[in-house]
Amino acid sequence: MPLRLDIKKKLSARSDRVKCVDFHPSEPWTLAALYSGNIFIWDYNTQTLVKQLEVCNLPVRCAKFVVRKQWIATASDDMHVRVFNYNTLEKAHEFEAHSDYIRYIAIHPSLPYLLSSSDDMSIKLWDWDKNWQNTQVFEGHAHYVMMCQWNPKDTNLFCSCSLDRSIKVWGVGGGQTSSCHFTLTGHQRGVNCVEYSPGGEKPYIISGSDDRTVKIWDYQTKACIQTLSGHTNNVSYALFHPALPIILTGSEDGTVRIWHGSTYRLEATLSYFLERVWSISVLKGSNTAAIGYDEGTVVIKLGSEEPVASMHSGKIIWAKGNEIQTANLKLVDEGVTGREGEKMPLSIKDMGAAEVFPQYVAHHPNGRLFAVCGDGEFVIYTAQALRNKSYGPALEFVWAHSGSYATRDSAGKITVFQDFKESFSFKPPYVVEEIFGGRLLGVRGGDFICFYDWTEYRLIRRIDVVPKTVIWSDDGSNVVLVCAESFYVLKHDKEAVVAVLATGGQVDEDGIEVAFDLQNEMSDKVVSGIWVGDCFVYISQAQRLTCLVAGSQETLAHLDRVQYLLGYMADQSKLFLIDKELNVTPYTLHMALVEYQTAIMKKDFQTAESFFGQLPESLHNRVARFLENQGYQSEALQISKDDEHRFELATQLGKLQMAADIIMTISAQANPAMPPRGKWKNLGDVALEQGDFALAKRCFSEAKDLGALFLLYTSAGDAEGVLSTARMAEEAQIANIACLCYILLGKVKSALQVLIKVNRLPEACFFARTYCPSELTAVVKLWKGDLGTVNQAVADSLADPEKYPDLFPDFNLTMAAEKAFEARLARCPPSANSYSTAKELLDMDVLEELKQLGPDGFQRKLLGGSPAAAPAADFAPPPRAAPAPAPAPAPAP
Repeated sequence: MPLRLDIKKKLSARSDRVKCVDFHPSEPWTLAALYSGNIFIWDYNTQTLVKQLEVCNLPVRCAKFVVRKQWIATASDDMHVRVFNYNTLEKAHEFEAHSDYIRYIAIHPSLPYLLSSSDDMSIKLWDWDKNWQNTQVFEGHAHYVMMCQWNPKDTNLFCSCSLDRSIKVWGVGGGQTSSCHFTLTGHQRGVNCVEYSPGGEKPYIISGSDDRTVKIWDYQTKACIQTLSGHTNNVSYALFHPALPIILTGSEDGTVRIWHGSTYRLEATLSYFLERVWSISVLKGSNTAAIGYDEGTVVIKLGSEEPVASMHSGKIIWAKGNEIQTANLKLVDEGVTGREGEKMPLSIKDMGAAEVFPQYVAHHPNGRLFAVCGDGEFVIYTAQALRNKSYGPALEFVWAHSGSYATRDSAGKITVFQDFKESFSFKPPYVVEEIFGGRLLGVRGGDFICFYDWTEYRLIRRIDVVPKTVIWSDDGSNVVLVCAESFYVLKHDKEAVVAVLATGGQVDEDGIEVAFDLQNEMSDKVVSGIWVGDCFVYISQAQRLTCLVAGSQETLAHLDRVQYLLGYMADQSKLFLIDKELNVTPYTLHMALVEYQTAIMKKDFQTAESFFGQLPESLHNRVARFLENQGYQSEALQISKDDEHRFELATQLGKLQMAADIIMTISAQANPAMPPRGKWKNLGDVALEQGDFALAKRCFSEAKDLGALFLLYTSAGDAEGVLSTARMAEEAQIANIACLCYILLGKVKSALQVLIKVNRLPEACFFARTYCPSELTAVVKLWKGDLGTVNQAVADSLADPEKYPDLFPDFNLTMAAEKAFEARLARCPPSANSYSTAKELLDMDVLEELKQLGPDGFQRKLLGGSPAAAPAADFAPPPRAAPAPAPAPAPAP
């Protein structure tokens, strides 16, 4: 099958001409060596320039990471090799290596060796542990030496290429000078690049030339086994991908071509319109590649990093390159599987190499066989040993629930096999893009999917959505259609389909209408998913492991890396996830919990109760949250063990006294320095709304919510409560509430002291002038002293009534008014039921009354005929009494 190489651009960074690119193996860094003499380090995840360094004023033709020393090694046209620390960017070493331009450097994978090749037609070996001593020189090329590369299989060997049209293989350790072991010739023009097959699995060398071809050589037989033609200009770079079965080639024609590593078929041509390609690099263990152009650097991701794996009854099979490996989860110790969210140590068994490069692996429904599909072919193997059961051509392969299977060929023909024999085939009247297995055979067209019967070519239903994945439940009654931005949950009615077909019922051009019934449409992006009973478990693009039961979503875990669902083992109540490095991670999902939630959604409470008894107590809080979401708050309150949750439920249900008791329990367990005042406040608001004033008073007191207490006490006319609120506010230095409480109580001197304590001296002066002039002199003195620290001239301009009585007319009358009001307050403090009388006195002109009646007459007017009022009962209206005159407004200045 053609390789599914979805190519995504991860970085596109414009710059001067890029002569060389390299990857850091652990950091998301791409190194670019520029013709301008600089080196750039790009973060291809964030698309930002992390570091840059000016090496020299001539072109840097090559730069490589030396991770074990935290170095960057560079080679430039001033004939120097320089080494920099890539953390500090400080130069670690510099030396003149050749007598002409240096074209390439190669770092030995384990030894302290650096190879350099140059236009002086030589290759030199440098040992950095010997202070960069030149330990060997390799001469034999008759033109510029363009590149040299170490052999990954035998690291004592390396190869080189030259514009003399040859490729030579050399060995190290043979003295100061060495001759080549052998020479490969065949290119018609100079050779620009050379590379070994990675890992040494195949004895191949690849080369690219100015003759516009790429050649693959067998260095054991010394023969050219394949020539790749297609580029329209010089080939500047060619290499084997270390993980995918592809070859990447870059040319001065501005394109990167991707070839199949086995069939050598051209798979794709990439052009990013950045002029000529000079360098390509691949990141080992990843599908990422970097390309250096005339006008910048591009990093791409080739294909999907989703592992090719399948699981059945705890047995896992996955593909690692061409190799098939297996692991058995049932052989892992129980203590190991219980580590939630941690990678499991598995005993992995090599089964052997597949005959095709696997792009798809899936178990037969009974688990005894598995299918591998790739390279345009499928092979069915036995699961115990890698024995071939069946094979054939196929671009795609899918299993049916019954063990039948279907294939799709390049012409769009779909063939169904029963018992490994062809049953029937058909070619739908539309372009087939993908097929899906399961209870029905799914065939996706341009903007729809059609479901067909497995026994004959019969349309069951056409649905106008474009799914990228179809996931069936084990019993075939539910199916999920996963689209790009959302997914649909459908119920499949098998009996209704059979009934329609048996009775010859109406079947229109879209199939049988009753075959599917839409249950839910969810706007979430699904990466992978499986059915566990009637529960659909999936991993979203945001890497959340989510459980969907009858339309209700619940997050099971937040994942710390990209993972994919592998399978479920009911006997262990475990979900198993796998990442791109083939690490398997377990997460708990109790089957009884799934059954309980399903029964609740169906309102089958008797069945739900039977499953609830199978659940461990550790899941009760989770069940309570589920019940709350379904509207069963009372039942959730009985089950929940979480005091925080029980408080929320008790408050919602109006069980306020229970909520208060829960807060007391939380307080006993909490840090004394952090009492749960927020909960007291919330409960107090609910109690006040429901008219439970006694509980509201207690809650607001515990919460120290002075604003709420002020509202509560003033509304009820509770003078003692207002006084206690004033004292609490004073302790908390909340001056506004404290002042307001004291003023309402007539305690103006206490209010004045509050203002003085919080250093609000200007306000205190004006307050004293209005309400308690006897304190004015003392307050002015304080204000002057404080203001003098800032501006003495302004402070001296403040007037004191003792020194400047002429500036305070009628000051003696205000003093008399103060005494009259104090006497009235002491004899008959105002009560709430005197409001109507007090309201009539609000317009009294105090100074005018004093002038007419004199101080004694004014005081008698305030006190005359005013019986003392009894204090109001807490939160109860005061007894009705004869109206008493209210205090008049304080004297004005």
